Amino acid sequence: MILVENLTKRFAGVTAVDDLSFTVAPGHVTGFLGPNGSGKSTTMRCMIGLDHAQSGSATFNGVPYSKLSQPLRRVGTLLDAGNAHSGRSARNHLLWMAANTGIGKSRVDAVLEQVGLSDVSRRRVGKFSLGMKQRLGIASVLLGDPEVLILDEPVNGLDPEGIRWLRDLLRDLAKEGRTVLVSSHLLSEMALIAEELVVIGQGKLITQCSVGDFTTRFAKQWVRVVSPQIQALKSLATEKGAVGVDEQGGVNFSGISALQLGELAASAGIVLHELSPQAGSLEDAFLDATASSVQFHSAQSEGLGK
Repeated sequence: MILVENLTKRFAGVTAVDDLSFTVAPGHVTGFLGPNGSGKSTTMRCMIGLDHAQSGSATFNGVPYSKLSQPLRRVGTLLDAGNAHSGRSARNHLLWMAANTGIGKSRVDAVLEQVGLSDVSRRRVGKFSLGMKQRLGIASVLLGDPEVLILDEPVNGLDPEGIRWLRDLLRDLAKEGRTVLVSSHLLSEMALIAEELVVIGQGKLITQCSVGDFTTRFAKQWVRVVSPQIQALKSLATEKGAVGVDEQGGVNFSGISALQLGELAASAGIVLHELSPQAGSLEDAFLDATASSVQFHSAQSEGLGK
């Protein structure tokens, strides 16, 4: 388990992480989300001692990272896939890491096989593509067979096959009872891989909950109805305070539940061809939840190029 308590980090008077607390439990993948500049990377760097926090703490199964014996075997981290020396081969990079922890050559070869780099293991890292460097970074995370994994943007550079492979890998590792924390801006991928979320903005915790609870709380909800008597139903629903918007052969109703719409239709003898509750995506929920925490706002597209 990861436990972050009241973590605060300032740079030259700017508070990057502000009294942040959250937990990451074993057994499922937890997504770590936030807009650019929200403090995610700084938080992860503070958790493993790469940055010094002014206050607060982070522990791994009750122990700070600095006090872990053989930390590579306890916590696997991928914060920068490009940190391997460009002049070393992939295998030598992992052998160097393994030698510091007493890990044998057979384990190096095993993780190279696991990430699909066996055939290029003796090629210099400087000749690697971004996706190959990412796979090497993931191999370094797996090298010590750790019980806790922390990965920052792990799908960067991976092709669709690689993304699916990594998704399945992280799920399987979580099912083994490991603690898995993944930060990513690819919300469509997070919707597929994560079960729990930690969402921050401007260095502060916005919420920690399941993906389902997050979308229910923050994404818009509506009910889609298709009926040959849709205008009659729309009139009845409007009298109940609902709002109906015509869209693609049906009407999307907000402010009223599917149960209420079904009962209205039944009482009026209205035939329904479709009655389906709808909810916004994880992306919709994220944009709504973090709207007030976005540091960098893009220009409206209609104003560009004029």
